[in-house]
Amino acid sequence: MTDPQRPTIVIGADDLTLDDIRRTLAGPVTLDIAPAAVTAIAESHALVHALLATGEPIYGVNTGFGKLAKARIADADLKRLQVNLVRSHAAGTGSPLAPEIVRLILLLKIKSLSRGHSGIAPTTLELLAAMIDHDVLPVIPSQGSVGASGDLAPLAHLSLVAIGEGEALVAGLRMTGTAALARVGIAPVELGPKEGLALLNGTQVSTAIALAALVGSERVMQAAVVAGALSTDAIKGSDTPFDPRIHALRPHPGQVRLAAEYRRLLAGSEIRASHLVGDDKVQDPYSFRCQPQVMGAALDLLGTAAVSLMIEANAVSDNPLLFAEHRDVLSGGNFHAEPVAFAADMMALAIAEIGAIAERRVAELTDTTMSELPAFLVAEPGLNSGYMIAHVTAAALVAENRMLCHPASTDSLPTSANQEDHVSMATHAAMRLHRMLANVEGVIAIELLAAAEGIGFRRPLRSSVPLESVHRAIRAVVPEREVDRAFSDDIEAMRRLIAGPLFAELLGPLL
Repeated sequence: MTDPQRPTIVIGADDLTLDDIRRTLAGPVTLDIAPAAVTAIAESHALVHALLATGEPIYGVNTGFGKLAKARIADADLKRLQVNLVRSHAAGTGSPLAPEIVRLILLLKIKSLSRGHSGIAPTTLELLAAMIDHDVLPVIPSQGSVGASGDLAPLAHLSLVAIGEGEALVAGLRMTGTAALARVGIAPVELGPKEGLALLNGTQVSTAIALAALVGSERVMQAAVVAGALSTDAIKGSDTPFDPRIHALRPHPGQVRLAAEYRRLLAGSEIRASHLVGDDKVQDPYSFRCQPQVMGAALDLLGTAAVSLMIEANAVSDNPLLFAEHRDVLSGGNFHAEPVAFAADMMALAIAEIGAIAERRVAELTDTTMSELPAFLVAEPGLNSGYMIAHVTAAALVAENRMLCHPASTDSLPTSANQEDHVSMATHAAMRLHRMLANVEGVIAIELLAAAEGIGFRRPLRSSVPLESVHRAIRAVVPEREVDRAFSDDIEAMRRLIAGPLFAELLGPLL
């Protein structure tokens, strides 16, 4: 039995939304397949059998695959062809994808198949929906796709479980696909003509990985905006650069939006009021003054990526495609994940810059000539090293991200005996985003610690109401650094704070 308290996602005429993506990544969901979707699937499935009856070659249905497309397959071997496809293409390697990403892959695959252009049987869709309802999550190796001809290898590992093979997680336990289905009372599917190909062809893996990174990017950006505001007050920075009149003259949406957030976060600060008059610091460093411009541009880039990824999430990306109303089957290239690769490459730039500007603020906070705070944010510098090496760690993480943000979409390699001679590398492009996000999370964690230390040195003056709430949340898990102690546990405590609801509640959704 599924949990009635779970979110329900309707698979029908309406597109999946980013909220649906967030819910699926957050935990188990229940699907409601609309009757119209079942009808569309049944019509395309009937068309497959009608076309087979004509004896004409249909790619991947009664022919081989890729470079072997000219090989005709006997009617008696059509089901075996589909099973062989799944088994032979399950050639992935590397650590398994995170369970929440696998759940999202299943959702996206079901959405694609539900459009009624893939030729599967309604019972096959019902099986996949039951796997989501019971949270049966195939073990999918993270490496092996080049993001064209679909995410073939990882989707083959997903499909193995559907036919009672491979491995899956159920309630966190890893077991064989046969045992996983039996545990929740599901019978494996017997693949018919076109069905193996429909399951394997598609961009659902690269898209799901990229969407998970998009959701993670939003969370990290929320924390980074708050950390930047806290750092601004810690160095007695000016809020003048956030004046709406400045941004009205250059109205990039993200810039205007975030300038308003910085103003709101800093409003009412006693620290700011203390240096409104007689401050001889005319302008703050760029990493403080240009936050709306830099972070706003990153937000706009993430927004552009979100549009592409949500189109892909709702698309039909297998091949060939069936059009029941015209009784036609068309071979094309919707499986090519170039839009996903480009979106992931854009996101890599945004993620890298969120970390880069945060690292510069950490550097300024620890430099007493710039911040007018004690050197390295410790009361007895020299005897204590304070934040000296914490900043080095932030710099190391930023340096790693600079290497990782090299565009993956330009690194095509021909495959399948040159039949598939240009590929997107979208899966690789999306996978590296998660490592980059972990790096940025570390940088923001260090900035939050440093900024909180700076605020402490401004006492008895108080910051704004929202920033004081952040300071209290930090101090609830990490005490002041009066003397040197190991840093790693404090950084991990900040990572947990970033993963929690605090910053999302302060800013609300950004995408």
